[in-house]
Parts: sequence; structure tokens; C-alpha cells
Amino acid sequence: MTNSLTLRRPDDWHLHLRDGEMLAAVAAYSGHFGRAIIMPNLVPPVVTGAQAAAYRDRILAALPPEVTLRPLMTIYLTETTDPADLIAAHRDGIISAVKLYPAGATTNSASGVRDFDKVRPVLEAMAEAGIPLCTHGEVTDPAVDIFDREAVFIDKVLDPIRRATPGLRVVMEHITTSDGVDYVSANQNIGATITTHHLVINRNHILVGGIKPHYYCLPVAKRESHRLALRRAATSGDQRFFLGTDSAPHPDRAKESACGCAGCFTAPNTMSILAQVFEEDGALDRLEGFTSLNGPAFYGLPANEDMIRLVKRDTPATYPTHIPAGDETVTVFDPGFPLYWHVEDPA
Repeated sequence: MTNSLTLRRPDDWHLHLRDGEMLAAVAAYSGHFGRAIIMPNLVPPVVTGAQAAAYRDRILAALPPEVTLRPLMTIYLTETTDPADLIAAHRDGIISAVKLYPAGATTNSASGVRDFDKVRPVLEAMAEAGIPLCTHGEVTDPAVDIFDREAVFIDKVLDPIRRATPGLRVVMEHITTSDGVDYVSANQNIGATITTHHLVINRNHILVGGIKPHYYCLPVAKRESHRLALRRAATSGDQRFFLGTDSAPHPDRAKESACGCAGCFTAPNTMSILAQVFEEDGALDRLEGFTSLNGPAFYGLPANEDMIRLVKRDTPATYPTHIPAGDETVTVFDPGFPLYWHVEDPA
């Protein structure tokens, strides 16, 4: 039985750090990671290279000196995005990708895309410049059931975009269905992030025995068959699948309300949860690929040189249940089982 693992330092290819007091409260909890793709859905959103650079500076200022997390910035795609600005920001090392939110799909997505024909020139310029497109893969048509939004997005939006712009590198972020797994597995020039929480919960966890607001996220967790498909993909060793936590802190008052917001705050305990998931599936030897190797390979970056160590102990690791954020509190994701894998810096 394996009781310790030494891995190259992992990266998080989908992370929400927010801004202001919330940024100051949560940033250090991603300190196990070497790099993170930072989501741009602030209010107002990050829509230019200059705004991305300013946000990067605020993140770096919020990190404690001992945390070496490198934020990889993104720009929020709108129907008025200037292709020249994107290309310049990418060339100058300010951004690593562009984020597509269909309008209304998730938190702070009102500025997203409604008419995809209006962004075709931007997508063509991105393909030529080698800038990846990170997609929130859900349609927002009210006639489409919320549990079907990802599958419909693949058919109605994603596949047409990729056919029209075949050179475009695409990341399907936070896939939640076997449809997403199958689409990525059958195609090239595409990657997919999988979150920690979607490997652990299905829709029963949200609804059975009462509504559990801290398990509510978008895309919403699906049937158990989809969760198992995600676990097979994550633990398969297929380089197209890699970790993106989608760790998304919200004040408890906003989560625990009559219209609670979507997001699970998983940054503090993600690596302990993943070690248990991969151990349960007999795939500890593939954990490093999922967390530390596949993402850099897709983005054309070197793997991190420094290491972390995971040690399985007889007593569970302890994580805070809540963290303070100014006058607010944020609930840390509870996987529902004890976490015996501890994260350490190697001796």
C-alpha cells in the first residue's frame, strides 16, 4: 500500500479569486499550486489587457510572501472585444487565454456572448495567434433543461465553432457529463478541465434530505453515471483531461439565501480529496499527470520544477470549515468523508 507520493507541484487551470476583501481572504489557500488560470468574471468584468494586468497586480499584492502562486490571466470575451488588444496582451505575456461565457450562464456572466457570429473575427484571430479559448460549456436557452445544457452546448455551439475555426485551441472547462468526456476523447486540439467537487458529488448530494447550498454549483452536478464518467476520465491518464478546481468562494449569506449563488470553495482541501479519489480508483500513479503534467502540456508550458509531498496518515488532515472574509464568512467544501492524505513540502 502506498502511503506517500512526491509530485511535481500541481497547477489549477480554472480558479476564481474574486477581488477586494474576498481576494485577500482566499488567495493564500491556493498556495499548493504553482500556477492558476484566473477567471475574469469580476464586476465589472476583465475585458482588456490593461485590466488583466491590473488584476494580476492586485492578486500578487494579496499573496503572502511565502506563497509563490503565479496567476495566469484571462480576458472575458464580449461581442465588442478588440482582437488587436487580445493579441497584444498575449504577446506581452499578460494573458494566457480568453474566456467565453454564454450570457447568463453563471456568476457575473451578463456581459457574455449572445450572438456567436459577432465574435467569429476574434476567434479567427485567436486561432492564428495560438491563444486558447476557455469555454463555460452551457447554453442558456430557458427551453433547455439545466441538466442538458452541456450536451446541447456541445452540439449547438462548441462543435460549430470548432468546425468554423479548426485551428482554435479550446478548453472545455469544468465538464460534468459523459457527453463532455466523449466529445473531448474523440477530438484533437481540445482539452477539458475537471473539478474536484464534480468527482465527489452528484445531484443527489444537493437535493436529498434538504437543499445543500454549498454543493450547488454551475454547471450543476449531474447523475451518478456522469460522475463516474468524470472519474474514469480524470484517472485514465489521457492527457486531454486536467485539473481545474473552479474553486469559487461566495459569502455564506449569499449562498444560504432564497436565491443562493453557485460555487464550491475547494481550494483548501483539493489535493487531499484528489489523493483519496485516485487511491479509491487504483490510480495514484496517474495523479501527477492529472494535476501537474497534462495542463502544462496543453498550454505549451513546462511542468513545475518544485515538488509537493502527499502523506497518508492514520489521523485525518484538518481544514477549516469556514474562513473569514472581511465581515463575511466562506464555507469550505466538505467532501463528506475524512481526508487521510496530508499535503506537505518535501523534506
